[in-house]
Amino acid sequence: MSVEVITFGCRLNAFESEVIAREAENAGLEQTIVINSCAVTNEAVAQARQQVRRLKRERPDARIVVTGCAAQTQSAMFADMAEVDRVIGNDDKMRSDAWRAARHAFDIDASEKVAVSDIMAVKEMAPHLVDGFQRGLPRVFVQVQNGCDHRCTFCIIPFGRGNSRSVPMGAVVEQVRTLAERSHAEIVLTGVDLTSYGADLPGAPKLGQLVKQILRHVPELKRLRISSIDSIEADRDLLDAIAADARLMPHLHLSLQSGDDLILKRMKRRHLRNDAIEFCAQVRGLRPDIALGADIIAGFPTETEEMFARSLDLVEECGLTFLHVFPYSPRPGTPAARMPQVAGGAIKERAKRLRTAGEAALQKRLVSEVGRTREVLIESATQGRTEHFVPVAIAGDTPGAVRRLTITGHDGARLIA
Repeated sequence: MSVEVITFGCRLNAFESEVIAREAENAGLEQTIVINSCAVTNEAVAQARQQVRRLKRERPDARIVVTGCAAQTQSAMFADMAEVDRVIGNDDKMRSDAWRAARHAFDIDASEKVAVSDIMAVKEMAPHLVDGFQRGLPRVFVQVQNGCDHRCTFCIIPFGRGNSRSVPMGAVVEQVRTLAERSHAEIVLTGVDLTSYGADLPGAPKLGQLVKQILRHVPELKRLRISSIDSIEADRDLLDAIAADARLMPHLHLSLQSGDDLILKRMKRRHLRNDAIEFCAQVRGLRPDIALGADIIAGFPTETEEMFARSLDLVEECGLTFLHVFPYSPRPGTPAARMPQVAGGAIKERAKRLRTAGEAALQKRLVSEVGRTREVLIESATQGRTEHFVPVAIAGDTPGAVRRLTITGHDGARLIA
């Protein structure tokens, strides 16, 4: 082992782990394990700590470096762990000099563990093309944005990621073209607050303009997908692209969080319940077969059973297929942590009911797909995904290929083609 990166959390972290692996290897680090942590919930932070302890027991000779959002927001906590050799900040982890400094510190057995800079001082974002992606890998990610200018009352992520900043459009288009030329069939645009893309760039282009530029200037790209968006910020160009270009996949994941207007206001969200319902109806009118997913929080402070019921109803009213359920977890320093809390048992019970509703919605989608013909991206010899991101069980094929297949059934979790 030279450098091993273990990733927690979001797709953006998964992309950044590829950059970390490259930079740490190039810096000459050896026998090093990097934990790229997540801070979105207390459970995510606890999992990172548990992983550190387990790895040190199993590999006592390895150096352990912790980075990511939890390292940025709780650097002292990780530095106090005897098992941790270095704590590297969230912006620093993308820089080659941070990994060279880590190697130097290890070589001289320096006692200073923490290398975490002020994330709020970061104003620009450099593009990172991951050369290490295996050629022909079916799906790869392109980071186009980082950070967030909003301050939702439950969220610690802006303090782990900093303010919103974007990669210039020309650099994004060039990255996508390079990856498409390397036979990557599907490219996913990713960021922390993707629909805030471009506000910091000259001319303030929006996400929809970026999407149109990619589709126009990279005709060899087979499939373009966008990760989680804030529906209230979806611009006209993005909606036009959804309606007009089949290469933009008919699948959106929405940051909805709640279905109750008072809870949404207490969360400091920028949309109301009807905004979410109307947006889902609008995109379904543009692309009738679109699959929609959403993040929903169960048990936000002050949430009553009646308020929760409105969130539960969103699954049906918005026609959601994929549900990502977050049992509310108070994050230190956030306004919501100081609000009257819902009992832990009620939070768990509500999260369970949401997951049950999500499972029923997925089953409904699986049944509706039987008999249809779909363009399936082959991910492995045994699984692919439709345009709508629905998993498909297959019997042997070439990863990276896109096959037109007829859906013959489902096994309760995946389609069968």
